[in-house]
Amino acid sequence: MSLALLTALFGLLVGSFLNVVIYRVPRGLSVVWPPSHCPVCRGTISPRDNVPVLSYLLLRGRCRRCKAHIPLRYPAVELATALLFGAAGYTFGLGMDLARALVFVCVLIVLAATDADRRILPNAVVLPGAAAGLLLSFAADPAHWWVYLLAGAGVGAALLLLWLLYPGGMGMGDVKMGGMLGAFLGGYAALAVFLGALLGALVGVGLMLGGRAGRRSALPFGTFMAFGGMVALFWGRDIWEIYLGLLSGG
Repeated sequence: MSLALLTALFGLLVGSFLNVVIYRVPRGLSVVWPPSHCPVCRGTISPRDNVPVLSYLLLRGRCRRCKAHIPLRYPAVELATALLFGAAGYTFGLGMDLARALVFVCVLIVLAATDADRRILPNAVVLPGAAAGLLLSFAADPAHWWVYLLAGAGVGAALLLLWLLYPGGMGMGDVKMGGMLGAFLGGYAALAVFLGALLGALVGVGLMLGGRAGRRSALPFGTFMAFGGMVALFWGRDIWEIYLGLLSGG
């Protein structure tokens, strides 16, 4: 069985746990106790109803006991985690680069979902994520350990300056997330932030043209930065080389 397939299957299981983190951490709840349960009827979810993606399909998106609707986000997170884990296994191969990529994917998925759902980037995810990013980056690329420190500090400082100049444009959670991106991506964190800002601008313009948002409507910048982080993780070097080629006229 290939590494990509193994990591994808592992991603399904991890995605199920990430759903717990996404729901509980912003609410200040423990992620280990009590066991998984329906938030409506409070009934414990049995193992047969907790199989990633498959259980959702068999239950037709409803709780077995009370028939409450199960948000589509649950299978979507599980499936997205599986696909991204599989892509990471295929791209990075077995080693510390893969370990760093898998942890990064988990952190980004959680932050993207919590910011989209509740407009929050929890410190309980961002700060441990930044610490894990530095440790894994030091282990994966010990010769350039200083790059990740400087990138984390530099991107965080740049976003902090923007927050001070335009306090309504983002929150401190976005600033901390920018530092975390640097811990995982090094210099490519700047690309992640740029892509996130570009996507956010495009979505904002689209919503305004469709009459679904105004100029002062709040958008989840952390969700867009998470998307930029995913792109930078898999294609950051390629994008940078294309950019340099355009500058040199090659």
